[in-house]
Amino acid sequence: MTQPSSPDSKVLFRVPEDDGSAQVETLWATALGNDEYKLDNSPFYAYSVSWGDIVYAPFNESEGFPTFERVVKKSGHRTIRIIFNPPVQAGNESDRVLQGLVSLGCTYEGANRGYMAIDLPPQVQLEEVRRYLIDKAAQWEHADPTHAELFPDEA
Repeated sequence: MTQPSSPDSKVLFRVPEDDGSAQVETLWATALGNDEYKLDNSPFYAYSVSWGDIVYAPFNESEGFPTFERVVKKSGHRTIRIIFNPPVQAGNESDRVLQGLVSLGCTYEGANRGYMAIDLPPQVQLEEVRRYLIDKAAQWEHADPTHAELFPDEA
């Protein structure tokens, strides 16, 4: 019986900022060989990638990490990010919003109690999650797909 793979690497992403600088984020990944990696967590800053995506990321000597170049295969997962104000505490309004997302089938990772990456597995309807967050007046963003990817005519 084959053991399931577990994250054994980190892949570096450079996220461009408006001022020309870049934010660096590293995501856990499983090495698949040939400079391909399967992402094993949701991005807090990178766009257009999600949990389970297979990416091409050759090792970059100056970065010291495999460094993202492109998506090889999408997993079907999508990512949104949400800022909670007030931060999530057991039973507060932010916690109720988060638990509502869980009841829709989402999972999440928290950078902290006020900022979370929400994973939408393939069976979760993005439009249902969007309507829920709009109804709750949540502060959130599309990360994968991005707003511009979903609504190119509004860009």
